[in-house]
Amino acid sequence: MSNMVLKTSRRNFVAHKGRMALSAVAVLLSVAFVCGTLVFTDTMNTTFDKLFAVTSSDVTVSPKTAESGEEISERGKPEVLDGAVVEQVRKAEGVKSAEGGVVSMSVTVVNSKNENMGSTTGAPTIAGNWSDNELKSMKITSGQAPRGPTEVMVDADTADKHGLGLGDELRTIAITGDIRAKITGIAAFTVTNPGAAVVYFDTATAQQQLLGAPGVFTHVNVTAKDGVSDDRLKQHVAAAVGADTYKLQTAKESADANRKDVGSFLNVMKYVMLGFAGIAFLVGIFLIFNTFSMLVAQRTREIGLMRAIGADSGQVLKSVVVEAFLLGVVGSVLGVGAGVGLAVGLMELMGQMGMHLSTDDLTVAWTTPVIGVFLGVVVTVVAAFVPARRAGKVSPMAALRESGTPGDKKAGVIRAVLGLVLTGIGGAGLFLAAAAEEAGPGSMWLGLGVVFSLIGFIVIGPLLAAGVVRVLSGVVLRPFGSVGRLAERNALRNPRRTGATAAALMIGLALVACLSVVGSSMVASATDELDKSVGADYIVNSMTGQPVLPQAEQALRATQGLDHVTAYREVEAKLTAPDGATEEVGLGATDPTYAKDIRRKMVAGEHAAAYGKDSMSVGSDYATAHGVKVGDELTVAFTGGNTVKLKVAAITSDEGNLDKGMKYISTAVAQANVPADRLPLPFMLLATAKDGQSDAAAYNGVKAAMAEHPQYKVLNQTDYKQALKDQVGQLLNMVYGLLGLAIIVAVLGVVNTLALSVVERTREIGLMRAIGLSRRQLRRMIRLESVVIALFGALLGLGLGMGWGASAQQLLALQGLKVLEIPWPTILGVFAASAFVGLFAALVPAFRAGRMNVLNAIASE
Repeated sequence: MSNMVLKTSRRNFVAHKGRMALSAVAVLLSVAFVCGTLVFTDTMNTTFDKLFAVTSSDVTVSPKTAESGEEISERGKPEVLDGAVVEQVRKAEGVKSAEGGVVSMSVTVVNSKNENMGSTTGAPTIAGNWSDNELKSMKITSGQAPRGPTEVMVDADTADKHGLGLGDELRTIAITGDIRAKITGIAAFTVTNPGAAVVYFDTATAQQQLLGAPGVFTHVNVTAKDGVSDDRLKQHVAAAVGADTYKLQTAKESADANRKDVGSFLNVMKYVMLGFAGIAFLVGIFLIFNTFSMLVAQRTREIGLMRAIGADSGQVLKSVVVEAFLLGVVGSVLGVGAGVGLAVGLMELMGQMGMHLSTDDLTVAWTTPVIGVFLGVVVTVVAAFVPARRAGKVSPMAALRESGTPGDKKAGVIRAVLGLVLTGIGGAGLFLAAAAEEAGPGSMWLGLGVVFSLIGFIVIGPLLAAGVVRVLSGVVLRPFGSVGRLAERNALRNPRRTGATAAALMIGLALVACLSVVGSSMVASATDELDKSVGADYIVNSMTGQPVLPQAEQALRATQGLDHVTAYREVEAKLTAPDGATEEVGLGATDPTYAKDIRRKMVAGEHAAAYGKDSMSVGSDYATAHGVKVGDELTVAFTGGNTVKLKVAAITSDEGNLDKGMKYISTAVAQANVPADRLPLPFMLLATAKDGQSDAAAYNGVKAAMAEHPQYKVLNQTDYKQALKDQVGQLLNMVYGLLGLAIIVAVLGVVNTLALSVVERTREIGLMRAIGLSRRQLRRMIRLESVVIALFGALLGLGLGMGWGASAQQLLALQGLKVLEIPWPTILGVFAASAFVGLFAALVPAFRAGRMNVLNAIASE
């Protein structure tokens, strides 16, 4: 009998291949997103692994205080070691060669037009000395290596991207000043360069101009003699230079440290993309569920005949499950192939943005197709199980009835009660999240509220359909007369099917609405805080994390028309409260004028008092936690500097989100207690125009002062607000793009539902055509039905999403984001777009229905 089940399943699958196609596409898209994400991130890992493996020396010697993976030094130049160390290392046992290296990422490279040659993807700009170690990963393809202070070599990718050639001048901006040099050589990476811009100088120039002193290096590259392992070499070098004097790393340790830094970013990206793939799978479940529910309903007589000739309920269930299994296998296998194509497409897209990934490094681990096929098959079978179980319950007497199964009123009542309970629990969770006084419990309630409200809306969808669709129909469909009424009745004919179809669209749009509310509220809160708190007219900082160089600060301070300039830097220290509690903190070291630039609400004392000699301020949360009052003394151990006692002269309120919790000291206190070579550079400058000075004149003056330093942006308050809005907007657009996959799958669900319902209503359509309904009216009826289903899903999704977003904003208000803003243009735009989604989804089903032969349709059983 099992053979009969398999044959029946195969026959039904092939017979309904057209009806299965859209469900297979849903599985394909979801699996493709999972596999594409895995292949893309695995390929990026392979690219970086190869780069790190090639560029890492057998053993690397670097200063003890140098941090692994540090990109940009907050002091403007990296830690150094004396050149004498190179000779010490050379004399160590097992050393074949030792070579000093210079690398700095605290630079900006510009061309003759003052345009930044750095990466736009966040990859660093690297300046260093050309040495034998570079030949492991680079080869000179044009010109020659630099030989003096006026010569520089650039990597081929940067040269191609920016149209650089031999003889062109580059200006490298470093803390020691500008290095103006002409390109004498171009070197290409022999491994994939993920996007960094690289320039090379001769060793003497690199030492003097990048590190500020001759005869020093940032690291020593050590190569082992044949037969000497890296671990053994490390031991010999440690014996020669002192085990605890410097940081010693084998090639594997260096590569692992670099991989860890890159890996954290890649993992975040990987899990975010997989999260969106999970949403697409969830939406796909509704499509598959609807498809099999309708197929089972349409084959009621056929299943009844199977039961009449001896098939038991288990065999019928197995028959439908096997069909789902076949659908899952076909969709998943195609999805794996599409996933590899998607990964290649993502690599090309990253290449357009400046991150170069070679298809030679394309990595498809054996686990990727296994995971893709497993997920696709499991999700498809699980989605089809309830319709399959329903098919198994069909009695032999059903063979005598018309196609279609009567609704189960008892099941409908249970569903309604369960949906109301789940929705109630979800609503209570969202309310408790909004009312929470602490972020931890509030986040838990928010998660609970989102999950239960979503499940509740899904379960209660058919019940809501009866009421909401009637209301929508009164506005949208009634103007179309009898055709509109027919469309309304068709949408209400099977509320369970309408609810499931709308739920697929609801999920994607709920997330869109939620994120829109949170994003708009973040921008509105930040804008409100800026208006209340920022008194400075202009803000100067780097978008890439470069600290403000002394020459840039001096240029700004020399600008005419400014009342004052405030430098803001952060110094690390260990802070001990009167109660004995000690913690690592960052202290905001600023000029006294910062009290004018930022209007901080005070709990005790005056903000300006924090900038007195041996004084400081603390935040109200810290003061409350440790019982600190104005006049108390705190022990401050500056990292790399002195340990002193500072008197608390002011306590700032932590109610706002601007500089929340920051503890302030004056720049003079920092300079007195931290050696000059250990003091961080400012990361931001604030400037205020003189009273009576034209804003346009002062603004242009500040921009002119910064013109020679394109790594910094000059923003007035309007610019700053727009920059915040743009940053949040870019993030939301990226998220919307990823959610677009789920919405595409939801649209396929609408198409599939309509296509199957057209087949289900073949005879009815034939009769309507026979009594005078024109092709045009028929197509309009199906389009209107689709529109109202799409609007129903949009209404549920947007309403649910706004509820989630409002609760999330109330929770974020604990962090200072106190303004709730509903982005009505976005919400209304999405709702209107849903109508077009419905129209688009109905194009093919309406066209097929319009072409149906009237006599054949009437004769259909």
